[in-house]
Amino acid sequence: MNNILVSGGAGFIGSNFIEFYLENNKQDKIINLDLLNYAGSLENTASFSDNENYTFIKGDICDELLVKQILKDYNINIIVNFAAQSHVDNSIKNPYVFVQTNINGTFNLLHNAYSFWFESPFKIKKDYKKHLFYHISTDEVFGTLGESGYFSENSPYAPNSPYSASKASSDMLVRAYHHTYGLKAVISNCSNNYGEKQHDEKLIPTIIRKALKGENIPIYGDGKNVRDWLYVKDHCKAIFEILKYGLSENFGFDTFNIGTNEEYKNIDLALKICEILDEIKAKDKSYKEQITFVQDRFGHDKRYAIDASKIKRILNFKPSKSFDENLLHTVKYYIQRCEAVWKKY
Repeated sequence: MNNILVSGGAGFIGSNFIEFYLENNKQDKIINLDLLNYAGSLENTASFSDNENYTFIKGDICDELLVKQILKDYNINIIVNFAAQSHVDNSIKNPYVFVQTNINGTFNLLHNAYSFWFESPFKIKKDYKKHLFYHISTDEVFGTLGESGYFSENSPYAPNSPYSASKASSDMLVRAYHHTYGLKAVISNCSNNYGEKQHDEKLIPTIIRKALKGENIPIYGDGKNVRDWLYVKDHCKAIFEILKYGLSENFGFDTFNIGTNEEYKNIDLALKICEILDEIKAKDKSYKEQITFVQDRFGHDKRYAIDASKIKRILNFKPSKSFDENLLHTVKYYIQRCEAVWKKY
């Protein structure tokens, strides 16, 4: 049995992962540490909050004493770190909190894990031979691509925003704790996620919400920035498989890129969503007429695209359904969510 500390488990990806994990593993215990800031909500955990193998603790990953106490009280042998400030626009406005959470918070988790699991560098306590620090990261650490090419696990880091720089820094800390101290660790860098429970500020929920409200649908610049889209439940499946791989006896350190080769220009994605809305929430005019181009984001990366051949080769990972199927499901989910919220007012 494993005792897993999941940080940021009330957020978008973290809550989807906990739900997936508890459905596919009936023995392990999960302790969810989340500060419940604007991006985290207990509503995201409602489907599993009563599970006997689940415990929620409200708190900050930067709180040294709290993290130490959790490791001790729950005998933690695995940490999966989702906790992060993640919105690029917010990182431009207030980079301090991104450095605090993404860098200092990751360091606090790492160092307390090392102190709890190890006697000294490369000397693991006998009860913690089976340990793992799993750090969830982003493809944005690699910077931007031109019209061709893909990010691989060997791509150089070249972050272009305070957000991606903070994530790149946290990745480097994880790597350092393996090479300096012997901590067993894995990093996965994913492409843009979409699906249930995502915060309203993100692109796909924003397009749907603005469309249904009859407001302008804002698209940065000329809308030609390209993103590779990953359905959140497929991401959780990949994390689950990487976690099992990381717990293998001779594992030490590795990195994986997670993506599905579903590249779309922002404007094309917006048009695709509007076409779905035209089908299921038809009105006199097409939702496409609400699309408006706005001033581009500072330092806006042109294109992200993932080479996911490694995870496919080693772990046989592939998406469960097509992008169109998952996008349709996502749009229907947000229609229901928007209408439920609006009924309250």
